[in-house]
Amino acid sequence: MRSHYCGDVNKSHLGQEVTLVGWVNRSRDLGGVIFLDLRDREGIVQVVYDPDLEDVFKVASSLRGEFCVQVKGLVRARPDSQINAQMKTGEIEVLGKDLTIINTSAPLPLSMDNHQNNSEEQRLKYRYLDLRRPEMADRLVFRSKVTSAVRRFLDDSGFLDIETPILTKATPEGARDYLVPSRTYKGQFFALPQSPQLFKQLLMMSGFDRYYQIVKCFRDEDLRADRQPEFTQIDIETSFMSSEQVMAKTEEMVRGLFNDLLNVDLGEFPRMSYAEAMTRYGSDKPDLRNPLELVDVADALKDVEFAVFSGPANDEEGRVAALRIPTGASLSRKQIDNYTKYVGIYGAKGLAWMKINDLSAGMEGIQSPVLKFLNEDIVNEIIARTNAQTGDIILFGADKANVVAEAMGALRLKAGEDFELLEGEWRPLWVVDFPMFEKINGGFHAVHHPFTAPRGVSPEQLEADPAGTVSDAYDMVLNGCELGGGSVRIHNAEMQSAVFRILGISDEEANEKFGFLLEALRYGTPPHAGLAFGLDRIIMLMTGASSIRDVMAFPKTTTAACPLTNAPGFANPQQLVELGVSVIPQEKPAADE
Repeated sequence: MRSHYCGDVNKSHLGQEVTLVGWVNRSRDLGGVIFLDLRDREGIVQVVYDPDLEDVFKVASSLRGEFCVQVKGLVRARPDSQINAQMKTGEIEVLGKDLTIINTSAPLPLSMDNHQNNSEEQRLKYRYLDLRRPEMADRLVFRSKVTSAVRRFLDDSGFLDIETPILTKATPEGARDYLVPSRTYKGQFFALPQSPQLFKQLLMMSGFDRYYQIVKCFRDEDLRADRQPEFTQIDIETSFMSSEQVMAKTEEMVRGLFNDLLNVDLGEFPRMSYAEAMTRYGSDKPDLRNPLELVDVADALKDVEFAVFSGPANDEEGRVAALRIPTGASLSRKQIDNYTKYVGIYGAKGLAWMKINDLSAGMEGIQSPVLKFLNEDIVNEIIARTNAQTGDIILFGADKANVVAEAMGALRLKAGEDFELLEGEWRPLWVVDFPMFEKINGGFHAVHHPFTAPRGVSPEQLEADPAGTVSDAYDMVLNGCELGGGSVRIHNAEMQSAVFRILGISDEEANEKFGFLLEALRYGTPPHAGLAFGLDRIIMLMTGASSIRDVMAFPKTTTAACPLTNAPGFANPQQLVELGVSVIPQEKPAADE
């Protein structure tokens, strides 16, 4: 039905007859000449109809937005005064010779010109219309180019594309599983995979030393802009490759994507330890475009008569950190109060501050509600460490170290945006040397996952000092967003059992959940390592979208619902009987008395 895509017609087609199909983006009657903007996935082309062809002109006069039509016409150059440099097809137009209305369109339930006028609910309910918008179509076309480039790179590097099961067994990946009831085994359930972690390890044990898969993963967790209940990973696993080799290969892949598709050279990725990232930025995925850094000042505040500072300063698990904001002395008290409320979201109980109004005036040039607790030596020490200058403000976080990191790390990002401090467009980073475990409520939890290998210790040494052991793990970060993470895996049963014991997983539970893995580890398991990228997150960054929902064809809402299909829905009662599943009715709230 077509000879060319609308967006592909250009000066090379001058004088040729073309047949185009698509949707009416806009129709304008200008003094007896009708200008039609015809749109398909590749772009928009201008079609001109004049009244000489009376029957065709009459059809063109009846067109409305989103009519689906077929156009036949002659490609000609636009007059110099009408060239549109903003359009791929801006140097040409099509003189319409024939026009067929394939299908009309009812009045639209959302705006196609300005999506800002549409609610998120509207955009998702009528997603098939939303996806016609050039901005959305371009993102999905770009997504296809990324996945094609990834496949080419990995295929050329000797990786095999191997599928793993979707119906599997629940494993501890850090989020709730989506469960699928079994009809043939009543009362038992499959789980949808949070990642193919165990299966890709089993593939390494099977001798397929380079595996990849672009695969759906499922996690029943609270959502936000960069999370969805189902998302896509670029999953990679290798045998007989060290962490350095895995990082080098995947860095080569990502650099190639940016170079080939965006003409951006990311350069060599720097390395930073987890400990350094948390100390300087309060985050294990720091945005290096932001020059602001946290500075520890606890040692200078241990003896002050101000418990807000001295308490955390003398607590082994506490921290006092200072954040200097250049020109921040201009902040009003209301703005500082708003920052205080902001850090409160992350558990901070308050936000102390110090304005450097005039550095040359000594203590007279300092303004702070806590100044009465600080002598001149302490103030000068804080100013020296933060390199504060006249006109700056220093903000303080004092609490448990994890609270300070989360709250001040978030404030660092907000202040960087508020004061327009971001430098450069792209700042990649490898974060390495993660701790093996973190302590939560008195128990140990795996920082990555329980199959991550520790670095340089025996099982006995690991169990003797789990808190002091680092893992052979690595995360790739770009502009404060984690693109992907991976690790060297445990490849012997003794080490895996030691990790399970530290995590409080009994032998019985380990055998019940991972017996097949522990058994497989007994049969000549090779050393192996891998990495999984969040494809949706990569596309979001590369296209400049604000949410991964805008780079997925049919995403869910932030409450994990689909307005398009009205999913989730209630199951047929007969289906529930066949599955051996009963549903507990929701209690209705009591009526107001």
